[in-house]
Amino acid sequence: MNIQPVAFDHPDAVKLNDRVQLEYGERYGDQGDITPLAPTMFAPPSGLYLVGYDDGTPVATGGWRARERDEWGYCDGDAEIKRMYVIPEARRRGLSRLVLAALEEDARAAGRVRMVLETGIRQPEAIGLYTSTGYEPCTPFGHYRGTPLSRCFAKRLRG
Repeated sequence: MNIQPVAFDHPDAVKLNDRVQLEYGERYGDQGDITPLAPTMFAPPSGLYLVGYDDGTPVATGGWRARERDEWGYCDGDAEIKRMYVIPEARRRGLSRLVLAALEEDARAAGRVRMVLETGIRQPEAIGLYTSTGYEPCTPFGHYRGTPLSRCFAKRLRG
């Protein structure tokens, strides 16, 4: 897989984001993730958005955005993972681990202290990925922090 940084509104990123939103709708019976996001949130050095390509076909995506202490429960130095996704036809090949590792490395290089993410209980494969790579449950934060279907995880990136 060839992992490339792209803008959050790049056509390939939009295509994959549309697919993940459909999957969220199937799993949760709603309109998908309604967390407010803008392309500027993923612009370096305050974030990064990646698309993974397999023979030129976009198959995986994920991004991080810088967060600081606020009323949503974030902490100073947080990097929040958003829109991690691998198309069903390309799953079980370790692609999500490659994207996740690239995001963590970039966030660490940008001086971020902790990587955080929110996922849902109807995404057991996502929870498995994160817990198997060192993420631990943390105090709820973000748009879905009071939702019973939501689970929040964190991983220290530096001391």
